Amino acid sequence: MRRVMLKMDRFLVMVGVVFLGIFVGCGWSQENAAMYIVTLKQAPISQELKLIRNAGSGTLSRFHKPSNISHIDLMNGSYVSQLHDSLLRRVLRGEKYLKVYSYHYLINGFAVLVTPQQAFKLARRREVSNIALDFSVRTATTHTPEFLGLPHGAWAEEGGYETAGEGVVIGFIDTGIDPTHPSFNDKKTYPVPEHFSGICEVTLDFPSGSCNRKLVGARHFAASAITRGIFNATKDYASPFDGDGHGTHTASIAAGNHGIPVIVAGHNFGNASGMAPHSHIAVYKALYKSFGGFAADVVAAIDQAAQDGVDIINLSITPNRRPPGLATFFNPIDMALLSAVKAGIFVVQAAGNTGPSPQSVASFSPWIFSVGASTHDRVYSNSIVLGNHITISGVGLAPGTDDMYTLVSAIHALNDTAAKDMYVSECQDASKFNQTLIQGNLLICSYSIRFVLGLSTIEQASETAKNLSAAGVVFAMDPFVITFQLNPVPMRLPGIIIPSQDDSKILLQYYNSSLEKDETTTKIVKFGGVACILGGIKANFSLSAPKVMYYSARGPDPEDSSVDNADILKPNLVAPGNSIWAAWSSRGAESIEFQGENFAMMSGTSMAAPHIAGLAALIKQKFPTFSPAAIGSALSTTASLHNKYGGSILAQRAYANPDMNQSPATPFDMGSGFVNATAALDPGLILYTSYDDYVAFLCGINGSAAVLLNYTGESCGVSTMNGTDLNMPSITISKLNQSRKVQRTLTNIARNETYIVGWSAPNGVSVKVTPKRFFIASGQQQVLNVFFNATMNSTTPSFGRIGLLGNRGHVLNIPLSVIVKISYHSTNS
Repeated sequence: MRRVMLKMDRFLVMVGVVFLGIFVGCGWSQENAAMYIVTLKQAPISQELKLIRNAGSGTLSRFHKPSNISHIDLMNGSYVSQLHDSLLRRVLRGEKYLKVYSYHYLINGFAVLVTPQQAFKLARRREVSNIALDFSVRTATTHTPEFLGLPHGAWAEEGGYETAGEGVVIGFIDTGIDPTHPSFNDKKTYPVPEHFSGICEVTLDFPSGSCNRKLVGARHFAASAITRGIFNATKDYASPFDGDGHGTHTASIAAGNHGIPVIVAGHNFGNASGMAPHSHIAVYKALYKSFGGFAADVVAAIDQAAQDGVDIINLSITPNRRPPGLATFFNPIDMALLSAVKAGIFVVQAAGNTGPSPQSVASFSPWIFSVGASTHDRVYSNSIVLGNHITISGVGLAPGTDDMYTLVSAIHALNDTAAKDMYVSECQDASKFNQTLIQGNLLICSYSIRFVLGLSTIEQASETAKNLSAAGVVFAMDPFVITFQLNPVPMRLPGIIIPSQDDSKILLQYYNSSLEKDETTTKIVKFGGVACILGGIKANFSLSAPKVMYYSARGPDPEDSSVDNADILKPNLVAPGNSIWAAWSSRGAESIEFQGENFAMMSGTSMAAPHIAGLAALIKQKFPTFSPAAIGSALSTTASLHNKYGGSILAQRAYANPDMNQSPATPFDMGSGFVNATAALDPGLILYTSYDDYVAFLCGINGSAAVLLNYTGESCGVSTMNGTDLNMPSITISKLNQSRKVQRTLTNIARNETYIVGWSAPNGVSVKVTPKRFFIASGQQQVLNVFFNATMNSTTPSFGRIGLLGNRGHVLNIPLSVIVKISYHSTNS
């Protein structure tokens, strides 16, 4: 494996600061300078190499490569970088600027720090096709293999977990990785795939030997952040090392080793495994704990991952805002990912954590597989039984007590030094309390907004209880905190957090009513309340899973920054994303409660996306020639529509009390449904969509020809395509004006089979599908004609479904979504 020695992180940061200092001193102020991503009209290297292969020639058509430029210089981008430097010198003659990246593989361009006036000069050059302002991005923050049926399903079909995902490289654009974690060692035999050519950076934080046959590549990208002066080498690490925890977590969900013991706070929670435990990991760190990330760095990471030869890209990140401009699809990240898909890379992205409101999805484009978050069937519940026999539920990965113990509130056990401490009830300092009153009893502490902000921690309160020899600790919700869903938090001491304000009131009312006070002094003479904590270490299993989590972003897919909807279904489907155990960085700082632990339980669409990335690796292993669209089709058409009990999958629809506000999920909540890992390996029929189809779709957007040419170099021809007509495994119509005919082309990748077709129509729409029955030979295609007719006027989205049942057992579902409906009768009137 090739490795590269980098300069020390502090030197890298100092270089950025020095450059900025020079520019500021020369009147080039940070106030009016900004980072711009500049795309050139010349084709990137990936397209030039394709032209060479197609022509059988060793000469480059558009780069006009001199004979003294080697193939290695071309591939590593040094020649292209020289061209970029030459252009900048010619255009900005004698002026100050800072180029931080040269993109050369997927796109031909660069990221440069310039003033708006300098950007205007660049935009006027005939070599320049597009200039976009850099923007910020953020992370979208086990038992799931069993819940997904992998041990006896998908893994068994691939020869067991020992070979699941073999030969497939998953690239993670995230916060890095902790290479010392056992989830990433290569004690098993992991031959590095020949098609992968990535390298492993070597720094003080990421020493030689960090990479192996499992972790086959690791780089970091932070130039945009460094030029802004916000990079903190102490917290963020100028290396692939994960100082946050998020990247380590997502990588292990998709591809972590099998059977790694999950031990947290001294408790054993079983064993963890990635979805494709035998696949390989390549890390492209572009996000950081202190500030998140920037598009310029993310695009550089995508470009490098594609050049290295990854098979799948996982992005558990989303933009901080909806991209401005003609359409949401035309932004530097999505355009780079379009080129990645053209190169045969399957792209998975988190849908976002901005639900449950409509049109909140933050992953937009049809070539990106967007994943929402659901529950799975394993839950950790805790409860406390009061002396009056009332049981209150709560959370907390903590042991229980063996008996009833006396309850003592923190505010009733203070010593003289605590009188002026307004936050003393949060139990952050043992010196504030009278140990004699607390020893051997259950300490009641207050859970305030300061815990949410990280100013107070469960760990410190538990340490306080331990130092005071308490039997356990109980957290009651502060009345000023809005009720919300808490993730289970690890505690070494018996303990529980009561997240409900109403339940907290019940606890405190019982406690206060049980106090005995001196009638004269009103001092407490006896703590009469008692309780028993049942504990939350042992998992329970629910038949109502899966359900769509309240935070999971929802469709419809916004086409632009106004209220227009795209004819594209988003999210594509949902996968486990709530309360997911996975590896954690030894220096991970994202979750205070899991600092210093090897594993953490996290929730978010960030956790759902790598489930799909890992399952896509299993599909890629079985079907090496599958295109990205074929992998997405296999996952979508086989998705489950029901929970474990056989009922409808539910979607939570409120941030507060989400389980009290839920209803059956629609395609705008869950896309095609909940991922079915085993069925996806045998889909029967596939819906193919090509790169040219995506280009035709983009050309169909009014006024897009110039923008598309600027980003991709592709010219719009006479033929364009509406989003509804893309051969996707779903049909979405944002505006049905009377009637519409839609076609879907199905390709049989299995044996000869006969299918029958059924459907349910969206409310306010009549639907007819032909043929109702067909025979399809292996390798052959069948066109489905779907006729829609509006039967009423409505702006309320409605949903239906087409189902296909084969005589060999294949079952496929194609969701139907119609938003605005305009009927013929209303037009006449």
